[in-house]
Order: sequence, then structure tokens, then C-alpha cells
Amino acid sequence: HGAVLVAKNNKVLYNNQIGYADFGKKKQLDKTSAFQLASVSKQFTAAAIMLLYERNQIKLTDTINNYFPNFPYDNVTIKNLLNHTAGLPKYFWITEHKWDGDEAPTNSEMMTLLETSDVLRFFKPGQKFDYSNTGYAVLASIVEKVSGTSFSDFVQQNIFDALGMENSFVYSFKNDKIKENQLAGYRLYRGWRHLKIGGSVNDAIVGDKNIYTNSEDLYKWYQGLNNCSILSKTSLDLMYTEGKTIYGKNVPYGFGFRIDTKSNKTIYHHGKWNGFSTGLTQYPDD
Repeated sequence: HGAVLVAKNNKVLYNNQIGYADFGKKKQLDKTSAFQLASVSKQFTAAAIMLLYERNQIKLTDTINNYFPNFPYDNVTIKNLLNHTAGLPKYFWITEHKWDGDEAPTNSEMMTLLETSDVLRFFKPGQKFDYSNTGYAVLASIVEKVSGTSFSDFVQQNIFDALGMENSFVYSFKNDKIKENQLAGYRLYRGWRHLKIGGSVNDAIVGDKNIYTNSEDLYKWYQGLNNCSILSKTSLDLMYTEGKTIYGKNVPYGFGFRIDTKSNKTIYHHGKWNGFSTGLTQYPDD
């Protein structure tokens, strides 16, 4: 059950939706069905940061403490966050063990929680690559702090609306209304029965996940990004370039994209969350 779009040389070769949007009602998927992108959301967060960078509102060398003075993990730069070399602890664990609120924490509440956390970082900034959801949640918080608006509104106005992505939105659990075309995730029970997956304590936080879209909008995003409709070629090149540790070792990640240069260069990202499995892969040499 899902959706697939394949394109080459700016021509769509295959685009289809197969299976159910709602298993209980036997409602079929259609072109407007919006899927949870999970970690594929990270490239939109990276683009939002690069928009602020191009507007001279931030520097990639700025530390988190420039924007959140009480952040307990010092010397972490925006660039460290973008290419997963920050060494921050996992916010999933922190919220599950330290959060005592009635509702799932938002990004601003998570930042406050991190400020009072005694959880140690994994390593000093830049020493190594460690894929981090925390880093991208913090990046979304920086977008909110600098822009003075919600991450959802910033991405909507500057990316989705700009590229005509009409079936795309950011969703924060219980803080936002569920859209008509928004899909729920399911899990299999006893190998045959599909049960809806509810929200958790980590589902109100955005930036690392929680963007919803369909395959056609995702293709608009791919085209708009590569045509430099929203970002400059310089920014795009930065997003598509492997990061480095302070020891000069390449890391397989740019800004919001995984980079594979072993054979034919592949720029991609996968995501998995609450019953959704997503992916966007491009082959620039082909």
C-alpha cells in the first residue's frame, strides 16, 4: 500500500497509488493522499536553514548558544547539526524519561527540557558522524527563533507555497488539526489485521520528521530545488556535498541528504516512522 513516482530527464515515467488510505473504511489511496515523510523531512529543514543563511540572518559557523544561551552543549555549530557531527544526545530518550507534561512536548518545550538535562553528549562537536534526530529538531527551533514564526508557517510560505506543493504541510501531534487527506500509519496485528498507530510523546516535535506530502509534490520539490527556484546554486552545492570531521574524514551526509559516492553518485534519504516507510532518491549522473 503506497505511492510511487519515477521520473527521468524532467519527464514522469510512472506515477501511481496502490492500496488503502483507510483499512477500516476500505478507502483507496489517491493523488491527494499525504504521507508522513519521517526523516525525509530533514531536507526541508536544511533548506529552511539555507534560506536564512542566504538572507544573512544566520551563519553556518554560529553555535546553538548564539540563539539559545542556556543550551548545555557548547560549541555546536549549525553546520555540525546539518551534517550530523554535533554529538548531541537522543531527544527521544530524554522526552521518554525526563518529560512529565500532560501533552507531548513541542520544539520550544524540548529545548527547555534539554537545558535542564544532565544527559551527556556522545562526543565533542566535529569528532565523528552520528545520525541525529536531535540535531534537526534543534535546527527547526533555530528557524523559529530567527524567523519569529512557527517552523510550520515558515516552511509553508517559503517552500510549499513557493513551489505549488498543494498537498504538503507540517503536522505537530495534537497541536495541529488533522487534514482531510492526511494518512494515518498502521501496524500489522497477527500478520493480517491493520491497526492504526496513535501519537507518542515524541510526535509533537518537528524538523526531524512530521512533514506530510504526496509523490507529485515531492517531485515538485525535487525540481524546484535542483532548478534553484528557492535556493542558489551555491547553497544547493553545499547541501549535496559530504561533510567532514575535524580530522578531515568525509561523512556520508550533506545538509539534509545522504550522499553515496561509492559507484554512481546517489543523493537520497529514507525515513521510517509510525507505520510509514518513505524515500526520495536521485541519480544526478543519469
